[in-house]
Amino acid sequence: MLQPAESALSIVFLDRASIPAQIEYPPLPFEHQWTDYDQTTKGQVVERLKGAAIAITNKVVLDRESLSQLPDLKLIVVAATGFNNIDVSFCKERGIAVTNVQGYSTPSVPEHVIAMMFALKRNLKGYHNDIAAGEWQRTEHFCFFTHPISDVTGSTLGVIGSGAIGQATAGMAKALGMNVVFAERKGVKNCRAGYLPLQHVIEMSDVLTLHCPLNEQTHHIIGREELLAMKKTCVLINTGRGGLVDEETLVDALKQGQIAGAGVDVFSQEPADISNPLIANMDLANLLLTPHVAWGSESSFPKIAETLASNIVAFVQGRQQNRIV
Repeated sequence: MLQPAESALSIVFLDRASIPAQIEYPPLPFEHQWTDYDQTTKGQVVERLKGAAIAITNKVVLDRESLSQLPDLKLIVVAATGFNNIDVSFCKERGIAVTNVQGYSTPSVPEHVIAMMFALKRNLKGYHNDIAAGEWQRTEHFCFFTHPISDVTGSTLGVIGSGAIGQATAGMAKALGMNVVFAERKGVKNCRAGYLPLQHVIEMSDVLTLHCPLNEQTHHIIGREELLAMKKTCVLINTGRGGLVDEETLVDALKQGQIAGAGVDVFSQEPADISNPLIANMDLANLLLTPHVAWGSESSFPKIAETLASNIVAFVQGRQQNRIV
């Protein structure tokens, strides 16, 4: 517990530009000095956090090298749900508290998944590109079928990751008449009630959506073997973390027709540039890319601001709230 009355607490937001500027944060009920930086590079972290008691980060990495040089740091507030950018082990060693923000992107992410699913299953990008290229205009028919159109109703959605977002996505899918199956964790022999082995889910799904955290066990959980095991009519959607999928192998699978399509909102390095195989092949008709915006509906940002502020207040008052460490 901190004693804010003794001195103004220094609070530093390292990547404030990750939240729209018009979103205001609730006032904190204690004396403090709040500093915002739009973006922060790895080389700027230590300089900007020197003397700070509280650091706020969305995606700026706080690793052992940086944290070991910040003896005054008491709390890291992650302005997101995922916290793989934080060296949690070091924070435990040093007694640095870590909090995150949960539940803010429901229903934003599930709606994004459903939107991508429909776009891919109905080949909207392919048809749009055909019209842009004049293909339809050169025919003599009122309709033009150059890409398969698949029904979603009655198909099977496989969900990897059964947290709040995975569950909400499943609920929306069921409302559309889809059959939903949840995958057990990789390598687990005895499945929990309501779960199926991961390999079975991969093999039976018409749509496979990823919502699990990124860690050593889930890194490249979808690789060459998994893509080969999928139905050729399956579409893969990743709004979780970029490292969950082997991106180069995914592009090969799309080109070779091993799967029908892929919708990707997250990348192994962000922002992704032309060196990323997905960006380099974004003209593929069966590949739909968005720049890590699935979480960013208008309803999400106020929730982040409110929870972020309340996490800080709770910590200062000695209460546990959304604590990772």
